[in-house]
Amino acid sequence: MTPSISLSRFALVGTMALGLAAYGSLASAAPHHQAKWSGPHGPTATLSAQASADVSQDTVQVTLAAELSADSQAKVSEQLNQRLDTVMKQAKGHEGIEVHSGNYRIWPTTNRDGQISEWRGRAEIILTSQDFSAASKLAGQLSGDMPISGMDFSVSRERRLAQEQALTAQAVKAFRARAQALTEALGFDSYRLSTIDVGGSGEMPPSPAPRMMMAMMSADKVAAPIEGGQQTLTVSVSGTILLRPVKKAKDQ
Repeated sequence: MTPSISLSRFALVGTMALGLAAYGSLASAAPHHQAKWSGPHGPTATLSAQASADVSQDTVQVTLAAELSADSQAKVSEQLNQRLDTVMKQAKGHEGIEVHSGNYRIWPTTNRDGQISEWRGRAEIILTSQDFSAASKLAGQLSGDMPISGMDFSVSRERRLAQEQALTAQAVKAFRARAQALTEALGFDSYRLSTIDVGGSGEMPPSPAPRMMMAMMSADKVAAPIEGGQQTLTVSVSGTILLRPVKKAKDQ
C-alpha cells in the first residue's frame, strides 16, 4: 500500500508582501538577485503538506442489547440484571474477545392521562475483537438472550500508530520539498524553519455494519461472515518558513 501525498497551496503572510516588494525593486537593478537586503529579516511564507493512506479496519465491535418491560421499576431492574449476569458469564473467557457492559437505562412510559403504565429497561454488552470470525460466532450464540443491535468497524490503535509514523515521514519530506521549491522559485538563497505543526486525522468514528447483516445474525443465531472496510488516515504538516536573501558576492 503506497501512501498518496497531496500538497495544499502555500499562502504568503502580510510581511512577505512588503518584503518581496522591496526585494523586487532592488533585484531589477542588480543582475542575478545579488542585491543588498535592507531589512534585518526576510519575508515569511506559510505552507503545508499532507500524506494519506487507506487502511483496512481490523477491529469489530458488536453491541448486544436486551429490552424488558414490567409493571414496576424494581421488576425491570431485577430482570435486566439477571439477563446481564447470564449473558456476561457466557461471553467472558473467550480468547481474543474483550467483553464489557454498555449503556444501561430504565425509564417509565405513561398513558393518555399522564400516569405511569409500565416501566421499560435496556442494557447492553459490547464485544470487541480483531478476530472477526470468533466475534461473529459468539454474537450468534448469545443473540437468543441478547440480540445484536449494532456492529461497528475501526482501525486498531496499534495499526493506526504504525501507519501514522510512516505518513508523518512522508508528509515531512513533502513539506521540505515544497519549502525548497518555493525558496528557489522566488529567488531566495535558503530558508529557515520558523514554526511547525504536525497533525493527524484523529480518532475516526467506527463504521457501522449494514442493518441487513445484523438482522440476519440475530434471526439465525449463527455466525455470519463479516468484513471490515477501508479507513483513510491523514497526517498533515504545516509551518512558517523565513526566506533568506541571496548573499552578495565578496568581490562586489
